[in-house]
Amino acid sequence: MKRYSVFAVAREGLRYHTGWGRAWRSPAPKKKYDVIIVGAGGHGLATAYYLGKNYGITNVAIIEKGWLGGGNTGRNTTIIRSNYLQDPSAAIYDKALSLYENLSQDLNYNIMFSPRGLIMLAQTHHEVRGYKRTVRANELQGVSTKWINAEQVKELCPIINIDGPRYPVMGGLYQERGGTARHDAVAWGYARACSDMGMDIIQKCEVTDVRRENGKVVGVSTTKGDIDCDKLGMVVAGHTSVLAEKAGFRLPIESVALQALVSEPIKPCMDVVVMANTVHGYLSQSDKGEMVIGGGTDSFNNYTQRGSFHHAEETVRALVETFPMISRLKMLRQWGGIVDMTGDRSPIISKTPVDGIFVNCGWGTGGFKAIPGSGWAMAELMAKGHSPLAEEFDMYRFREGKFIDESVAAGVAH
Repeated sequence: MKRYSVFAVAREGLRYHTGWGRAWRSPAPKKKYDVIIVGAGGHGLATAYYLGKNYGITNVAIIEKGWLGGGNTGRNTTIIRSNYLQDPSAAIYDKALSLYENLSQDLNYNIMFSPRGLIMLAQTHHEVRGYKRTVRANELQGVSTKWINAEQVKELCPIINIDGPRYPVMGGLYQERGGTARHDAVAWGYARACSDMGMDIIQKCEVTDVRRENGKVVGVSTTKGDIDCDKLGMVVAGHTSVLAEKAGFRLPIESVALQALVSEPIKPCMDVVVMANTVHGYLSQSDKGEMVIGGGTDSFNNYTQRGSFHHAEETVRALVETFPMISRLKMLRQWGGIVDMTGDRSPIISKTPVDGIFVNCGWGTGGFKAIPGSGWAMAELMAKGHSPLAEEFDMYRFREGKFIDESVAAGVAH
């Protein structure tokens, strides 16, 4: 793999960029692999990468029914933070954030990580109490967050209206290390590194069946033929329940669409990410100048990846009071992603009833921010059979009543 650097860019510029090779290989599948990861999104690619980097397991295939990063990884709003309430959540999200901070150097690929800071607005007295509780919990967890008052919110985000008649801003939960990254670049960087380790990324290859013998996985049937494996990782977000059914077990998740939109590009006006849970929306500005806007999930189960105008109207209408300037913007595009929701709004990283099958799902609306930490924990679980980061996220916690309730921290969509 050619190493990217300023010198490589300069050299290729002098020869009209004719020397760049493909970022990753697109091989035909082999007959058998040690590990098959189903799902070439951020979580699946990160799992494969840390299997190779941390445990030397490189006879790996990452199978994707569409194109690499074409699912939720390419359809999210790129928010990164770790200020969750419960200890297991804070641990895995802060692990992800710490990996994000050095991921460009680790992958030799610019993921455009931007620690611009993130504010979760408190617009009711209940939210004030709740966020101050989170600050105290984060202090005990070693996660850096702080409470800021309304005037400090206004100083960080001048375009905000803190004196709204219905929902005035009373303060906010602020994480200075939070921010955004380029979603496509995260997937591409992991894919390039996996390919360089000798792993096979197989696109346009749908899994049609999971083959088992005596309660153990032996391989998968795909549109490109049967492929054998010793271990199988299911990392397919909203379609996890469909794939689990092929393997003979059920999961406590439901799939719904989450919609977002971006405005026309405008001059820089906002260099912080703002989430407004009371009005059910969030806002940031991309490097291209677009205002990235999103809200809550659809209220019914579905598998659509299209946006809807009534949902865009509902989200924007809720945000206009807090950000009056967006009422004058034109929408450039909108889209939807399929998210998998658990009852406690926390993920599942777990062994399954089928020996050799592992599942990573249930990230709901907060999956992008967790990609490095999720891949790290899933790789450890698959390689060693146990991961401290994943221990509390076992799928059997719902049967035992050991919920990790993040409905407040993740309820708005993040």
